[in-house]
Amino acid sequence: MKEKKPTTPGQRGMKVVDYSILTKKEPEKSLLITLKKKAGRNNSGKITVRHRGGGEKRKYRIVDFGQEKMNIKGKVEALEYDPNRSAFLMLVLYEDGERRYRIAPEGIKVGDEINCKEDAEPKLGNRLKLKNIPIGVPIFELEFFPGQGGKLVRSAGSSAQILSKEGGFVNIVLPSKEIRKFSEDCFATIGQASNVEHHMEVLGKAGRKRKRGIRPTVRGTAMNPVDHPHGGGEGRAPIGLKHPKTPTGKPALGVKTRKKGKMSDKFIIRRRKKKK
Repeated sequence: MKEKKPTTPGQRGMKVVDYSILTKKEPEKSLLITLKKKAGRNNSGKITVRHRGGGEKRKYRIVDFGQEKMNIKGKVEALEYDPNRSAFLMLVLYEDGERRYRIAPEGIKVGDEINCKEDAEPKLGNRLKLKNIPIGVPIFELEFFPGQGGKLVRSAGSSAQILSKEGGFVNIVLPSKEIRKFSEDCFATIGQASNVEHHMEVLGKAGRKRKRGIRPTVRGTAMNPVDHPHGGGEGRAPIGLKHPKTPTGKPALGVKTRKKGKMSDKFIIRRRKKKK
């Protein structure tokens, strides 16, 4: 992390990620697509995610989350920033001449070789089946079901760990501390997602948040009763409700939202810990 000198009020306390490890180059044109802004609205124009809008223009990087380049060795050509995710990307040049973006593991360097193979060597950046990964090795970009592509453990600094193997399943502890069964035929990448210091970043001023497309958030208790379940009252009144609710009237804070009797419940060995 880099701590800015307090030359202005906005820079006082500001901490930014050190991007010196990244390669100074333009993004790969063939792997870019235009990203249309939606400002938190769904297909009918209704706001479904609040406090979104504005922000800098950005293009989406097409990232290979699956096993599309099986049994073809690749070489890391560059490490790049991605405005659409917290982890860094690596540009990989494969032996067949094709280039692909992949989520970069922490510690990978330009020039390193990686491979996606069922029984590849369990070294940093390689992607292989869970049954061939030793117990205790950190993994990320994990599949939910075989052939689906990496769905879990993709954010900056995150990693999961294999606890045990039995009966065609692998028990894995996820970053949330939930322990869950996965098929031994699921793929995962060896290592920890890059940019581990991301959680230490301090934006420092409102303008940096606006550039990321995040609009101001108003507290519910500062609103009127017609605008929010927590609104109303004299002065800094409490929420005034027996049970807290969201702006749409649904129960909040500690209420379980997972559907009862879900098919995948049988794969959960231990639930994730509650937030204090």
